[in-house]
Amino acid sequence: MKSFIYKFSNRTVIQQNLINHFKDAKYVFFFNSNNQIEKNILAISNSEKVEDNNWKIGFISYDYKNNIEQLTSNGIDEIGFPDEFFFTPQLIIEISESILEISYSSKVYNETDLRILFIDLEKQQQKKNQANAVIISPRISKEEYLENVCKLKQHIQQGDIYEVNYCQEFFANQIEINPIETYFKLNKKSPTPFSCFVKFNDKYLLCASPERFINKVGNKISSQPIKGTIKRGATLAEDEQLKIQLQNDPKERSENIMIVDLVRNDLAKIAERNSVKVDELCEIYTFPQVHQMISTISAELKKEVDFKQIIHALFPMGSMTGAPKIRAMELIEQYEKSKRGLYSGTVGFIKPTSDFDFNVVIRSILYNASSKKISYFVGSAITSLSVPEKEYEECLLKAKAINEVLSLND
Repeated sequence: MKSFIYKFSNRTVIQQNLINHFKDAKYVFFFNSNNQIEKNILAISNSEKVEDNNWKIGFISYDYKNNIEQLTSNGIDEIGFPDEFFFTPQLIIEISESILEISYSSKVYNETDLRILFIDLEKQQQKKNQANAVIISPRISKEEYLENVCKLKQHIQQGDIYEVNYCQEFFANQIEINPIETYFKLNKKSPTPFSCFVKFNDKYLLCASPERFINKVGNKISSQPIKGTIKRGATLAEDEQLKIQLQNDPKERSENIMIVDLVRNDLAKIAERNSVKVDELCEIYTFPQVHQMISTISAELKKEVDFKQIIHALFPMGSMTGAPKIRAMELIEQYEKSKRGLYSGTVGFIKPTSDFDFNVVIRSILYNASSKKISYFVGSAITSLSVPEKEYEECLLKAKAINEVLSLND
């Protein structure tokens, strides 16, 4: 791979124009931290492997669980992402405040042409296409959802599980959207630190995730599960009161702490002895649509552990399953009508240094351009303290930004 640096003036313009320019490539992955973490990353390729590049970019769908445990997935899946996919990009662009750091395969690109392209992209005006409102339907009725929550609570009361993340799908058929424009509308409404845009052939992920699955820097690995959600307030005083309410809510704290214990146990499988620690417990983070309760757990990795072993120890993330994990996943399969696919999975990158960062795919739109189908999922943690109606309301709150974008209610 060859590399060079290009200076620019307007980050928002050049990012969207770059993605639009490469929209016909087979694989387009854009990692957008919204200035909350580090550089944004754009990876482009028309092939899965480039010999002189050590970056790995890709995703793991929720149903990869069946390769880790003796489980199955038989629900409805109208989008069709594979269980896993990784590639080495022909072009990778790291985007900071005013600089592009470009690495490229000299078999496909050259520096002169790329520099000319970037100059042109800075000048291009962003064109907005006329969009049509999308009418979304639930895969199950509200009544069936409430009934299933009651049944899952019975499993908890019988000692079958402690907690389960129960999700429902909303969908639309015969729909055409501009996935790039839709992603940037969603990102404007809900700018989150683990946002990403993914094009995989004819399938798209438009993701506004606030949640990190795993991050590795050197020998340190960390995970930041989210459990606990409350709406934003209409005034500063109400907003602060809602934060305090979430911080002290026994149900929300209980579900968060249960997942922290699960993550600690998972990390212990691949960590140096006595190195697992809880850095943050039930901290409140604020996002444009909601307040979230987030914990941070970290560990020192054993020297011989590779990426596949890490995934097999930690995936799927406990925040999207429940505890105990295997029994929770069996009940998810029993009660959820739809196959989750890339929802509840993870998208991320592995750097040439072997450091990596992967999100949790939530608050996301899934789109199949060939079949013209749209799907999104929302869910919540069911515990012994759950009130079914409140769980349903939490699902609608989490879907608020997506619904506003798809219904053109800006």
